[in-house]
Amino acid sequence: MKPRRLEGREAGCGPLMPPIGETLRPLRQQVFDRVRAAGLVPRVRLARDLGVSPASVTTATQELIEAGLIEEVAAPRDPETGRGRPAVALGVRAGAHRVVGLKVSDREMSAVVMDFAGNLLADLHDERRPQPLTPADLAALIADLVDRVCARAGLTRQAISAVGVGLPGYVESPTGQVFWSSILTERKVPLAQMVEAQLHLPVQIDNDANLCAMAELWFGAGRRRSDFAVVTIEHGLGMGLVLNHRLWRGAMGIGMELGHTKVQLDGALCRCGQRGCLEAYVADYALAREATTALNWTYRDGQSMMVLLESLYDHAKAGNQAARSIFRRAGRYLAVGLANVVNLFDPALIILSGARMQFDYLYAADTLAEMEALVLNTGRPLPPIEIHAWGELLWAHGAAALALSAVSDGRLAAGRGGEVAAQ
Repeated sequence: MKPRRLEGREAGCGPLMPPIGETLRPLRQQVFDRVRAAGLVPRVRLARDLGVSPASVTTATQELIEAGLIEEVAAPRDPETGRGRPAVALGVRAGAHRVVGLKVSDREMSAVVMDFAGNLLADLHDERRPQPLTPADLAALIADLVDRVCARAGLTRQAISAVGVGLPGYVESPTGQVFWSSILTERKVPLAQMVEAQLHLPVQIDNDANLCAMAELWFGAGRRRSDFAVVTIEHGLGMGLVLNHRLWRGAMGIGMELGHTKVQLDGALCRCGQRGCLEAYVADYALAREATTALNWTYRDGQSMMVLLESLYDHAKAGNQAARSIFRRAGRYLAVGLANVVNLFDPALIILSGARMQFDYLYAADTLAEMEALVLNTGRPLPPIEIHAWGELLWAHGAAALALSAVSDGRLAAGRGGEVAAQ
């Protein structure tokens, strides 16, 4: 048999790109990340943790100090002896930069100001009218929110180094383009560019569920986990996935749309315009739709969705079977979604987050039992499931982490030697 020749084939075989972790980031970046994660850390511990010589750490830390990114901090003397030279630790120079993180959703908006070390300086949370906005109106709303939260921190807009923005929908984070969002009247909006023109500041934009995962990765339970998934339930259903300590967005930057996976052909209408999406059976508007049908309740635009849902929940707790069946049905669909997450990604942890976590019927024992029945039977235990109800500021924390990451990567990339920043 004559060997088949592949025309145009490159020389060699196997992946041309090594797995993540085999290509090390610059030592300066590794040192900075360790210092930021630890809060305060001595040089000798950095050398030990990174497996490099103390001299290499000294060189890297000196570069970071000269760049104004970290600083030496004198630790207090031993309280028992009161003797000895004070130990010197390294910490991020908190005042080097400040960022704003904010989220705009269908009915609420929240914002935080953080310093370069991740300390919270001010926060803000407001409700807004539940209606889509033109791109220009949304950009103006974001700019106003930035100014208002900066005023609470006693800062001007010019004191901010970057802004992170989270919103629902399909967001291409690297380009800042929003392909679709429930809060916008138009599709394919270059929102980051528009907001930058308003603020004259660098702007990073991402899907809000991704930023929920960022918040857990930077400030919450994900700090010590290499792989985990966050499933968010409120106005919509979203998911953020962390793999190898990194937020994973997919090849085109718009993956992990768990809420828009299809669970029923020609099913209920989703707010994205398609039918049968998981979100259309679990999100708050799905519960409201079921309440208006099963209980003959009325819901009007402008009415508080939370008031209706709280009333539905109270009826379920009081024994109303129709109300209970609504939560039970939503919980079963949620079980399908969570089982698919486990079967696809096998995460070490699943975090359920969002405002709707107060409705425990969604994740009652029978719901989790149904999820277990839908997961592939390998004989191994399921990943733990944790309920985190941070409140509205969770999303803004994730947006601030997005901005902090962009600022530090940019400053480190511009450092000595022309080294490239972290992957």
